[in-house]
Amino acid sequence: MRFPTMPLVATLLALGLPAAPASADDGALLIRNGHVLTMDPVTGDLARADVLVRGGRIVAVGPDLDADDARVIDAEGAYVLPGFVDTHSHLYTTTMRGQFRNADGEYFDTAERLAPSMTPDDVRIAMHVGALELLDGGITTTGDFFDNVRSPAHGEAGLQALDAAGIRAVLFYGGPDKSTRHPIDVAHLAQLAATRGEEARVRLGLAWRLPRDRNDDANWAMRMHERDAARVLGLPVQVHVSVEPGPIFDALIARNLLAPELSLVHATDATAAQLQALEKAGGALSLTPISEHRVGYGPTRIDHFAGVRRQGLGIDGNALAGRGDMFATLRLAALTWSGEARDETVVDPRALLELATRRGADALGLGDVTGTLTPAKRADLQVIAADTLQMAGFGGGDPAALLVYSASPADVRTVVVDGVVVKHDGALVEADLPQLRDAARRSAQGLLQRAPAR
Repeated sequence: MRFPTMPLVATLLALGLPAAPASADDGALLIRNGHVLTMDPVTGDLARADVLVRGGRIVAVGPDLDADDARVIDAEGAYVLPGFVDTHSHLYTTTMRGQFRNADGEYFDTAERLAPSMTPDDVRIAMHVGALELLDGGITTTGDFFDNVRSPAHGEAGLQALDAAGIRAVLFYGGPDKSTRHPIDVAHLAQLAATRGEEARVRLGLAWRLPRDRNDDANWAMRMHERDAARVLGLPVQVHVSVEPGPIFDALIARNLLAPELSLVHATDATAAQLQALEKAGGALSLTPISEHRVGYGPTRIDHFAGVRRQGLGIDGNALAGRGDMFATLRLAALTWSGEARDETVVDPRALLELATRRGADALGLGDVTGTLTPAKRADLQVIAADTLQMAGFGGGDPAALLVYSASPADVRTVVVDGVVVKHDGALVEADLPQLRDAARRSAQGLLQRAPAR
């Protein structure tokens, strides 16, 4: 999806920067003999089929495909499905893992204490390691809400990290902190966005926040300038609806700010009328069940949001969620749904898988790019083994229930992004994990040493 643009304003003209080249592998790849869950409503599931990839795109899905020049990956006895889509994350907090200790260190206070001490190198390491963790668990796309852009160098470091990791992403470029006192550097955002072509694996968006004092006209003017700049550039916008979810949501409605390019995050306590307004405007929703539980905002009951067509699931940062694990997110969503309803039959595992794939891609504005195994879409997929102990005992039925309730990142054998194999035989490809883990440890230790004491 390309969001509508307005005529370019003078401050955003004549950037003259080249488009980033596509990163797809030009070679052919054949995933053979898997149980294929295309997540395409028309094609459905194929009990034994192949997926053929050329030039980074899916070119065919079906049985007994022929491609003599293709690299072959045997998916016999395994499940092949689109890569998961994480619609909301904060990857720069990856190296804050273990610092959110509830009564001894709440998330918001701790993150806001540590974040100002992050250097661009700290950002690069945290986001690179965090993105690789997502890939390791079958997440091929993330919407990263980067609200710690303290300088242009910080912003460039975040973009470089996502590029280097090999993940598909929308980098929502934000301000230097979680407050609304400081403006987002929209000129730098525009400069970076101009380097991204239509086929770019990592795209740009705006990480937006509303004024905490919603009667502050000067703050609103600054915030609206940011929103208008994003619209000029045709960029998606993401905004938190939390802490004060009702008033924030109402402010968006009152100012007619709901729009197709806008996705709302959290909104756990949204009313039916607010959700109806979002749906009418064509906006999107990102639900983050694990973080909602952790920070005490309450359970995310999926059926409460059924009226919003464009929605997906988010990790909300590997550190806050504990790990970059979409399977854990799916399982918690399922258990909350049945637990709150006091009825195990209400859960639809297939619907949850759709949120984590097809619908999540649509929520990020990438529904024409990824989210289903459909010919012409980019080749973002995962192969999940069914021969592990925790997957044993499945004799038939709906594999969606098996994947939602039993699978884990350890079962992900192969991951492909843009036609490039980034994980194979259970191991990340071309990733020096000992070096990366050491760099993350040193960065985290340095951050704790530099940050002010509690």
